[in-house]
Amino acid sequence: MKEFNSKDIEVLKKIIKNRRDIRGNRFLDKPINKEILEDILDAANSAPSVGFSQPWKFIIIEDEETKNRIYNNFIKENNKAKKIFKDKELYPKLKLEGIKESFINIAVFYEKNHKDILGQTSQKRVGEYSVVCAIQNIWLMARAYNIGLGWVSILKPKKVKKILGIGKDKKLIAYLTLGYVSEFLEEPELLKLNWEKKKELKDIVI
Repeated sequence: MKEFNSKDIEVLKKIIKNRRDIRGNRFLDKPINKEILEDILDAANSAPSVGFSQPWKFIIIEDEETKNRIYNNFIKENNKAKKIFKDKELYPKLKLEGIKESFINIAVFYEKNHKDILGQTSQKRVGEYSVVCAIQNIWLMARAYNIGLGWVSILKPKKVKKILGIGKDKKLIAYLTLGYVSEFLEEPELLKLNWEKKKELKDIVI
């Protein structure tokens, strides 16, 4: 088993600390090399999963027509969200996605297994949590390659599945936008804009 040293630890800490959620106003018109994309997806496939079930499935979206259809759903759902956050003047000014601007979109699904999974008999949703671990691996590997990633959550899962032709056996967990960027901000954008404050360790250990 490989052992890591203090230099490796510092690199990992830097990657984690400098991970950012990227919006469409920062993506560049620059393709991602096929081998790099495979590296990023391989990182996802190396994520931990309950019962070694590996329940993740990915759809790579490149064509503009599909992106436009997904984007139209975002606009519809975002208009609803604006009413929820109507008391916050900042919300309408936020660029909350990069569906059309990013090089590729990745739809991430949880595929339910039709047999009993070790470790999933009491907590049924840990399979979905395993998929989230895969997403985190994508995010960190992409950042290591200086590639930005955005998680677009203002979408209707059923509509996204219909657009992509996905059946009932799979559940949409995330819709990701991936591409090179003009810059990575020194701190998270919503923190910089005072949308929320950064929690300290004393706030999260109970």
